[in-house]
Amino acid sequence: MDTNSDSKTAKIGVLLVGHGSRLPYGQDVVSKLGEMYRQNSDYIVEVGFMNMNKPSIPAAINSLAKQGVEKIIVTPVFLAHGVHTKQDIPHILGLDDGHEHSHGHGHDHSHHEEEEHEEIEFDGEIIYTEPLGADARLVSIIDDRVTSAL
Repeated sequence: MDTNSDSKTAKIGVLLVGHGSRLPYGQDVVSKLGEMYRQNSDYIVEVGFMNMNKPSIPAAINSLAKQGVEKIIVTPVFLAHGVHTKQDIPHILGLDDGHEHSHGHGHDHSHHEEEEHEEIEFDGEIIYTEPLGADARLVSIIDDRVTSAL
């Protein structure tokens, strides 16, 4: 194991991506998760939203870049894959062409207009993870909700 982990983690940023909504609930939850993760992490953590909420994904990436990160781990805070996690978010990240990060941000969906004009100013590596998925840790939360309703 690398004993020089502080210098290693200082160059890594984490971006938690939420969908975005006209209602505040989703933004509040993703922002709170970001804060909780930040408190328990050695990484620089930001939250960004695909649409309707701020900061946008490009703005959050640019914030991480300004903080000196060289690699960004992007995790969608979604339960399962769908059009957004498979197409829209990779497109915003410039990862949809299978080549170097082009950072092209045009979209076919009108609710993504704001992100179209924001350019990502980051030349480092972007790693895009799987969504949360069917994880046993989520089952314990479901169990807590059911138990508290009884």
